[in-house]
Amino acid sequence: MNELFRSISLTGGFGHLVLAVACFLVAHSLTNLRPLRHRIEAVVGTAGFYAGYSVLSTVLLVWVIAAAIAAPTVILWAQQPWMRWAPSLIMPVACPLWVIGLTRPNPFSIGPGGAGFDPARPGILRLTRHPVVWGLGLWAGAHLVPNGTLAGVMLFAPLLILSVLGPRILDAKRRQSLGWEEWRRLADTVGGPVDWPALLGEIGPWRILAGLALVPVLMTLHPLVIGLSPFP
Repeated sequence: MNELFRSISLTGGFGHLVLAVACFLVAHSLTNLRPLRHRIEAVVGTAGFYAGYSVLSTVLLVWVIAAAIAAPTVILWAQQPWMRWAPSLIMPVACPLWVIGLTRPNPFSIGPGGAGFDPARPGILRLTRHPVVWGLGLWAGAHLVPNGTLAGVMLFAPLLILSVLGPRILDAKRRQSLGWEEWRRLADTVGGPVDWPALLGEIGPWRILAGLALVPVLMTLHPLVIGLSPFP
């Protein structure tokens, strides 16, 4: 699998890594081009647009990772033994956020959309309106710590910045699409102090367990796909 990633990387130079990162970031700005988005949705529908967008995002992320793996090694900071613990400690938080965010109706952010959303049982939205984005940010930040190479920074730093800015961007887009009054009504239902018993009950144990089960799967695949062991 690692050889496959290297074959995808094409040139293995920093110029190619910059191109891959730039394409990834540009693609994530396409949803802000409303005329273009409306034309695509008119042809394939809203569901088709988001399905295609998800596939495109995944393909571009694979390209970025492949280009980072093949880039020359330029060390910015030396890896210390404690740094390798960062991903192992953070991923059990990030993975459940991904699973929960992608399997619960959410009118605010990335996920299956708002169809079926019950404001009386908002689930993870009691904690954050953007669980998938924060999961991505935790993944990027945790992996940035032990990857002190120039390629590692070029890979994880933009994703971390995108995750920090993403909630504000998504909130602005949803306010525009839902209308201020509807967005405010929905946001008010999930705001305020977190009711932890209600939160855990609404999420459902299977989502939490599925997210935790994803961690060993990713750690097992990591040396096969990336070529490096994720264990401290």
